[in-house]
Amino acid sequence: MRKSTFILPVVFIAIVGVLSSIFIVDERERALVLRFGRVVDVKEDPGLAFKLPIFDEVVRYDDRILSIDVQPLEVTPLDDRRLVVDAFARYRIADLNQFRQAVGVGGIPVAEDRLDRILRAETREVLGSVSSKDILSSDRAALMLRIRNSAIAEARALGVSVIDVRLKATDLPQANLEATFNRMKAEREREATDERARGKEAAQRIRAQADRTVVELVSDANREAEIIRGEADAERNSIFAEAYGADPEFFEFYRSLTAYENALRGGNSSMVLSPDSEFFNYLKSPTGQAGR
Repeated sequence: MRKSTFILPVVFIAIVGVLSSIFIVDERERALVLRFGRVVDVKEDPGLAFKLPIFDEVVRYDDRILSIDVQPLEVTPLDDRRLVVDAFARYRIADLNQFRQAVGVGGIPVAEDRLDRILRAETREVLGSVSSKDILSSDRAALMLRIRNSAIAEARALGVSVIDVRLKATDLPQANLEATFNRMKAEREREATDERARGKEAAQRIRAQADRTVVELVSDANREAEIIRGEADAERNSIFAEAYGADPEFFEFYRSLTAYENALRGGNSSMVLSPDSEFFNYLKSPTGQAGR
């Protein structure tokens, strides 16, 4: 009885000791074994691993590719046109020992804070050496590669490998954006004013051409009408002359009737004539002939 009473605590302590000395490394992570704060082992392969109970501490780090959003920053390219750049980077912890020495107990938050400063500095330096047109053109991919290559060397001191750097957006600052918008608006308004002025000029030119065409058509029509009227009058006079030559007495009678018709209309209320006036020769003649 005394023997079993002694063995049970020993077995329990042994089981607890064995269990506390075993830990599992997930395939998505790597681990450091620390003894009194000093690295004694690096566990990079997934599976079971061992440590000394009580004395050793296990610190786990993500072994996957991580992403960091770089805080937006203003850069001034060679053409002094300020731009607000928004970027992000992908990185991975390459050297656990170096990483632990560089960031201490701060871990990934501290590493990302320092990596953010590195990326901001490299982005400002690279983009400041080119013009804004290069940043906004197809050369942008080459610029991102330059930023990544420059950041790799700086990040190596953190035990971090920078895999990729991407520029998400390159915009004008708000003040510059409003000024650019106002300038574009003024330019469009000027173009619209020019277009309206050219339209009015074209309308006046077309209107003047139409007025000139009307005057020319009316003038030609009047000229042709006068020619036709003159030719008709000449033909009428020729007919009258021919008729007069054929029968002068009939022609004189016809002219007298025409004169009577024009003189004795209803609108003429009175006529003052001498009784022996030749105007009524055909009316006074019993035979319808002019008096001799």
